[in-house]
Amino acid sequence: MLNLPRQAHDAISRMIHPLVGRFGTANKDQVIARAVPVETKFQQVRPEDSLSISVMDQGVDDIASRDTQARGQYLARQDLWEELSAEIKAAEIARDKTPGGMPIADLLAFGARTDVVNAVEHALAEGHKPDSRALIDGIMALEAVRMPFRDDPYLAAVVALAHIDIGWAWRGTGWENTLPAANRQRWSAHFDRAAALLAPFDNMQLNSPIFAATCCAVLQGNTTDTTQVANGYERLIDLDPTDNRHLRALGNHMLPRWSGSYPALELEARRTAARTEHIWGAGGYTWVYFDAIVNDELACAQVDVDFFLDGLRDIVKTRPTQEMINLLAAYCSVALSNGLGLNEPSDLPRLKIAESAEWLIRDHLYELHPLIWAHAADGFDNNTRITSPSRFAARGRADAMQIIADLFRDEIDQGHKVTLTNEGPQFSLA
Repeated sequence: MLNLPRQAHDAISRMIHPLVGRFGTANKDQVIARAVPVETKFQQVRPEDSLSISVMDQGVDDIASRDTQARGQYLARQDLWEELSAEIKAAEIARDKTPGGMPIADLLAFGARTDVVNAVEHALAEGHKPDSRALIDGIMALEAVRMPFRDDPYLAAVVALAHIDIGWAWRGTGWENTLPAANRQRWSAHFDRAAALLAPFDNMQLNSPIFAATCCAVLQGNTTDTTQVANGYERLIDLDPTDNRHLRALGNHMLPRWSGSYPALELEARRTAARTEHIWGAGGYTWVYFDAIVNDELACAQVDVDFFLDGLRDIVKTRPTQEMINLLAAYCSVALSNGLGLNEPSDLPRLKIAESAEWLIRDHLYELHPLIWAHAADGFDNNTRITSPSRFAARGRADAMQIIADLFRDEIDQGHKVTLTNEGPQFSLA
């Protein structure tokens, strides 16, 4: 066993994510021990010198998502609220989505509230006091423009989502016992207002995924009733089982820090897998645990690894797009490594799942989507504030290139240049 101080041992643990597939998981200390000299040696070679892969800074899905968000933002800025509502409703009825699977209705609603939410996030970052006009003017204006359309559920959802986003800006994603009282009060107030906006409408009759998703999101600040939360997500997932974000949100919401418990998380993962088997195969189980095991060590310790891995393969079979392959590869090699070494019972599941990065990259990856890898480094935290998109993407690209090059270490050390293509890796003498 390598004799390292605990701090150094943990730091090296976070570096071994690309190596676990080659060295195995029987003894993590052996993995770490072997990683030390090799890592030092390999840092002398830049990945770009020995690795070639197409980089999609702006993929088809990125462009479609950006354009749809811009459309929602334009309609809001021009006070074209009836037109915004009509476009959201039409997209909902048709279940229109971008090539990568993002619902058009969600993107329109996101764009429509972007200016208001961004203004609050900026004011908080600048240290404005809670009673600052900069923190309330935007949402009050949004409330005012909704008043003539108070019977419109889609505009109610847009304003409710703005309150939810602002509530999260006040709260952050840490544990509640670390939250200042003033922040907790503002968080609760915004979630209460969001709930009040949704209350007049019948979620069961609307047949609207965006409205059902908003109802589920508001529960995170308004209830600890596990059954109510589980039932809400069951309805949402039944409305649109192809949207993996709903399954991921269910898993996160089932954590004890929110409205669930570890047994409830396992139960809902298995129930969801059974209900969505016709869409995802075993992937429903994987999606429910996807974010939960990144965010919670005890959830990671209890996950059925074999079931999770079966789900990974079924997800790839179901949706073998490069966006999905990048998401899964970044998840296995980056997001899961963030908690490695913090809790011994969860380390073995992390390492076993992380091994999947090898077959995902070697067998399926031929385009690099840097933003996905950058988000993986932050644990796919939707509340991460990105001050420079270009630097954010550059960080994701650098991380991904290093990880991919590490996976092809043997071939590169033999003098080969590796080119990732849609027909698999191609090797040539450098």
